[in-house]
Amino acid sequence: MQIENFLFSVSDALRWPVLIMALVGLAWAVVEIGVLAAEMWRRRWRSISALENAVDQAEIDLAHGDQFGAIAALSTVSWSRPMREAMEAIVTLRPVPDAENRIAKRLADYDYTSLKRLERTRILVRMGPALGLMGTLIPLSPALGGLAEGNVTELTDNLRVAFGVTVAGLLTGALAFGVSLIRDRIYAQDFSDVEFAAANLAPDKHLAAHFVPSTMEHGHSTQVSMGNP
Repeated sequence: MQIENFLFSVSDALRWPVLIMALVGLAWAVVEIGVLAAEMWRRRWRSISALENAVDQAEIDLAHGDQFGAIAALSTVSWSRPMREAMEAIVTLRPVPDAENRIAKRLADYDYTSLKRLERTRILVRMGPALGLMGTLIPLSPALGGLAEGNVTELTDNLRVAFGVTVAGLLTGALAFGVSLIRDRIYAQDFSDVEFAAANLAPDKHLAAHFVPSTMEHGHSTQVSMGNP
């Protein structure tokens, strides 16, 4: 009985934290939708021809020793701060010794930065339904207690809370799932653009393959799942 009472106390103590976290998770998912809309708006002019023209211009600028011009050209096809930093590193590290390895490291760090950004919604994909389930089960105990005592008001109030948190948790997971899928695609395309620039601006053309690993080797190939891992 002591164990049962302890578990009941833990469950009862988690009632308000779970409700608050469910609301925060839902608000977080809505904010991420807004951020995603802004990211997609910035990329509305993305095209392969624009990328090729920017890289060609950067190559011409580098041939004339104009690093700033090359960076400016690549900035026109850089859609985020980490992407701009990776493009700048491709230009600035080009003349240094062991340039191919240094640039490859910057590309890997850029990829990890994108993965870190994706983690924010991937966490919500799992956390939302988990909080929804916890928020469903926790109020059932007082609801059943109210039923046993004939207190219909307490039963109704707790069931309303249980069902409301369930809907909020599932909605959070669904929104985060959609955001993660779309963001995974656009970040993979960003990385592909940076790889293209690195391959074409390589110090020696025979090193170009060093900068173009398959995207499947990177975290962008990780599939987001709402089911079991």
